[in-house]
Amino acid sequence: MSIGSPFHERTAPLNHKQQWREWSGYWASSAYADAHDIEYNAIREAAALIDVSPLYKYRVTGRDALALVDRVITRDASKMAVGQVYYTPWCDEHGMVIDDGTVHRVAEDEFFWTAADPQYRWLTLNARGLKVAIDDVTESMAAVALQGPFARAVLEEATEEPFGELRYFRRRDSKLLAGNIEVGVSRTGYTGDLGYEVWIPVQRAAEAWDALMTAGRAYGIRPAGMLALDVTRLEAGLVLLEVDYTSARHALNPEQNSSPFEIGMGKLVALDKGADFVGRLALQREQARGGPARRLVGVQLEWNDIERSFSARGLPPAISASVDRSAVPVYAPGGIRQVGKLTSHGWSPILKQAIGLASVAPAFDKLGAKLDVEWTVEGHRGRVAAAVVAMPFLDLPRKRA
Repeated sequence: MSIGSPFHERTAPLNHKQQWREWSGYWASSAYADAHDIEYNAIREAAALIDVSPLYKYRVTGRDALALVDRVITRDASKMAVGQVYYTPWCDEHGMVIDDGTVHRVAEDEFFWTAADPQYRWLTLNARGLKVAIDDVTESMAAVALQGPFARAVLEEATEEPFGELRYFRRRDSKLLAGNIEVGVSRTGYTGDLGYEVWIPVQRAAEAWDALMTAGRAYGIRPAGMLALDVTRLEAGLVLLEVDYTSARHALNPEQNSSPFEIGMGKLVALDKGADFVGRLALQREQARGGPARRLVGVQLEWNDIERSFSARGLPPAISASVDRSAVPVYAPGGIRQVGKLTSHGWSPILKQAIGLASVAPAFDKLGAKLDVEWTVEGHRGRVAAAVVAMPFLDLPRKRA
């Protein structure tokens, strides 16, 4: 049975229509406002607070902490400086992705690890023979994402400290002055915008929420739910576990597995790093064969075709404001051969385009490649044209500023 997150006593009264969804055993707000586009606009034009406490969180410490991290993740952990954060996948022995998340190097022998799925057993199994301690701090640490163009201003208001020097994918400790609350702050997020994630002792979560909301009042801050977050992560070209790929732990057959090179994470694989890592040999063999049989690409759907599909049924054109996470067949242009599937798709309010992530055969992964996407109106199946475009769809300079 789901429970409220550490922020629930603050977020529940704000959820006007009581729209909740389950996230790792917690209630997560789908939307606070009458429509989630209000919250989307806060992320893109002002500032928003997003409760991300349900993320699984682990603290890895000890003499061999670095060795464990390097043994599990695909990136070269030996190059990670104290205060740096890696976004990375990790794989099983077949080179198939188990999960993806962030790894923070807090100190020489201390790391903080976040994941979408539970990873305690996997980390423990891979720690065999190492002098390392793994602590599950999921329930003792709350987390909130402060995102949007005014996120830095809000954080500086709340801490009275400058944060302009905290670069993209870096972290440091800080303190919220209201209540004297010690927090960790990372220059990370899942929106593709300027943003931070604030890591808070669970017993101070409600106070921290109040401090950030008060500091953000002059900047138009709003709470934002999962529907708005989903739109922004799609615009940013960010994948979602069990939507854009299936964890190797949950795959029912080999076809449901994905290597990092299949889901746009090839650049996060250091096959030449000094330390061996789980799945390395399998990934080397995959690359020697010419790469995986599927590739994740960004596509833009042709609006005129969408409009015609509705006109053929005597209806005005319409597209959902929320992201569709259902798999949709993708075909070679004008043919009957299915060459892939859309994994996530929806309307980008800022780009004014229908966009999606698609898993396709290698012959269709080049920029400009043409595809046909199945499109259903009132139970009638048709097709709309689509083209492979560069990702991320939305690349805001302030994201890295």
